[in-house]
Amino acid sequence: MSVTLRLRGPAVGKAGRARPPGQTGREAAGGRRDRGGPARFSPSQTPSLEKMEGQERPAPPASLFADGHLVLWTLCSVLLPVFITFWCSVQRSRRQLHRRDIFRKSKHGWRDTDLFSQPTYCCVCAQHILQGAFCDCCGLRVDEGCLKKADKRFPCKEIMLKSDSKAVDAMPHHWIRGNVPLCSYCVVCKQQCGNQPKLCDYRCIWCQKTVHDECMKNSLRNEKCDFGEFKNLIIPPSYLTSINHMRKDKKTDYEMLASKLGKQWTPLIILANSRSGTNMGEGLLGEFRILLNPVQVFDVTKTPPIKALQLCTLLPYDSARVLVCGGDGTVGWVLDALDEMKIKGQEKYIPQVAVLPLGTGNDLSNTLGWGTGYAGEIPVAQVLRNVMDADGIKLDRWKVQVTNKGYYNLRKPKEFTMNNYFSVGPDALMALNFHAHREKAPSLFSSRILNKAVYLFYGTKDCLVQECKDLNKKVELELDGERVELPNLEGIIVLNIGYWGGGCRLWEGMGDETYPLARHDDGLLEVVGVYGSFHCAQIQVKLANPFRIGQAHTVRLILKCSMMPMQVDGEPWAQGPCTVTITHKTHALMLYFSGEQTDDDVSSASDQEDTKETE
Repeated sequence: MSVTLRLRGPAVGKAGRARPPGQTGREAAGGRRDRGGPARFSPSQTPSLEKMEGQERPAPPASLFADGHLVLWTLCSVLLPVFITFWCSVQRSRRQLHRRDIFRKSKHGWRDTDLFSQPTYCCVCAQHILQGAFCDCCGLRVDEGCLKKADKRFPCKEIMLKSDSKAVDAMPHHWIRGNVPLCSYCVVCKQQCGNQPKLCDYRCIWCQKTVHDECMKNSLRNEKCDFGEFKNLIIPPSYLTSINHMRKDKKTDYEMLASKLGKQWTPLIILANSRSGTNMGEGLLGEFRILLNPVQVFDVTKTPPIKALQLCTLLPYDSARVLVCGGDGTVGWVLDALDEMKIKGQEKYIPQVAVLPLGTGNDLSNTLGWGTGYAGEIPVAQVLRNVMDADGIKLDRWKVQVTNKGYYNLRKPKEFTMNNYFSVGPDALMALNFHAHREKAPSLFSSRILNKAVYLFYGTKDCLVQECKDLNKKVELELDGERVELPNLEGIIVLNIGYWGGGCRLWEGMGDETYPLARHDDGLLEVVGVYGSFHCAQIQVKLANPFRIGQAHTVRLILKCSMMPMQVDGEPWAQGPCTVTITHKTHALMLYFSGEQTDDDVSSASDQEDTKETE
C-alpha cells in the first residue's frame, strides 16, 4: 500500500516556477507576468479584464467641481474690484470734464479743493461740505452738485460796471451770505460773526465788511460801498467804466477822473509767479483777488509782465505801485519790463516796485526790508498794509557785457542786467550745479530747506575738489581802469546790494576795521574775494571776513584761459576766455519797508552813527 504525501507550499508551474500566493493554476496558465513588467493575458482573457476594469473604475471625484467653483470665485474676486475701479475712474473723469466745462464757461474763478480749512457750508443747499469748489474772486463756496445753480444764481465780482453811470463812487455793496472769515465782527452790533454752525451772516466782497442776518437792513443793502480799508489800493469798477467811455470819446485826461478818488489813491498791481519757491504763488493770487479788483492781479507765467504793466497807462502819472510775488529772478524780469516801457516812451507811467519774497535766496528783498522769505506767517491783508506804509527809494541797475576772446569771433557780446551781484568762482559753481539738476527734475526742488541742503552738498564737494583754485593766475581785474594785484583767490564777487548768499553781509563784515557801508543807490560797486567754498561757509556763519578788494564805478575782469563758472543774479553759465565789463545802466524805483530790521541792519546803523559822531 503506497502513501502519497502532498506538501503545502507555493504552486509550481510547468516551467518549475513557484506561483505567488493566492494565484490559481488557471491564472498562472492564462497569464504570465514578465519580470519587471505588467502581466500579460491571452486574447480569451481580455473581455473579462475590461469588464473587471469597468467595474473597478472610480466615479469622477466631487473635488473637480469644487475646484471649478474656486476658480470662478477667484476670477470674480480679482475682476470685480478691477471693474469697479475702472468704472469709478470713468465716472470721475466725466465729473472732472463736467466741472471743467462749467469752470470754462463761468464768470467765477472756480477752484477745486479736497478739504476746506474751516467749517464750510454750501451757499445753495446750505449743507456742510468737506470738498467742493470755491471762487477765488468773490469767495463763494459750493458743493460739487450745486455748481450749476450757484453759477446762475450768484454773480461774481465785476471788474467793470454794466450800467452807463459815469460816477466813480456810485457802487452799492455786493453781499455774499455765509462762510465769513474767522474773527469777523458785525458793523452794526460789533459782535462776532460766523460763529454759528450753519450758513449765516453776510460779507461784502469789496469792502470786506460783515453783518449778522438779523442786523441786515434795507438801508444797509442799498448803501454805497466805500471799498473799506484798502480803498486806496483798489481800482474801482466804475473807474474802468469811465475810462472806457473816455477812450471812446478819444479823451485821455485821467487826472481829472482820478481826482475824485482822492490824493491818497495809489492803485496796486499784483504780479505773482505761481512757480516760485514753494509754489505759494497760486494761493496768493486768489487771496489778492478777494481783497482787490481781479483785474489788478496777474500770474506772470500766463501773462508776461510787459503786458500786465500796460494797465499802468490807464492810471494817473506816478500813482501806481507794483507788488512782485516771487524770487529775485522774478523781480529782475519785472524790472526789465519796466525798462522796455521807458524805451516805448512810457516813463511817466513807471510804478514803484515792492517785493513779497517767495524764492530761495531773496537777497534783494532782504536789502529792501521785505525779509528773506514769505511762508504765510502774516496774512495777506498785512502785506497790503506794509505796501501802503513803504517808502520810495532808488536801486542801481548795471550792465554786464561779456565779450568772448578771439580775433575771428563774430558773435555779439552777451549782455546781462545786474541788480544784485556778479561772481566768478565757487559760489557760481554751486549755482551752476544746482541749476543743472533742477532743470532735470524741477519737482524735487520745491522746498526752500531742500534747496539750501543741495547747495550745502555742492559746497562740501567743492571743498574737496577745488575746481576754481589759482583764480588769480587766470584772471586780471581792473577797478576804474586801474589794475589790481590779487592774492591766491578762488572767487571774485562784485556786489550792488548789501546782502549775498541768502542773507550774509559781505562788505561790512565783522571786526574793528571800519568800512563805508554798501549802498544800492550810490553808483558804486563793492568787489570782494573768497579763498574757496569753505571760506564762503565761514563767512555765512560769521566766522570770517572776505578779502575786500575795493569800490569802483566800473569793473573790468579778463579771463585769460580755461573755463570758469560765472553768474549774474543767480543765472549761472560756464564761460571760456573772455572780457567782462560792468558799467552803470539805469535806476529802478523801488519801495523800502522799514518796519522790520535784522540784527545786521541794526549793527550797521549803529556803526554808521558811531562813524558820524567820530567825524
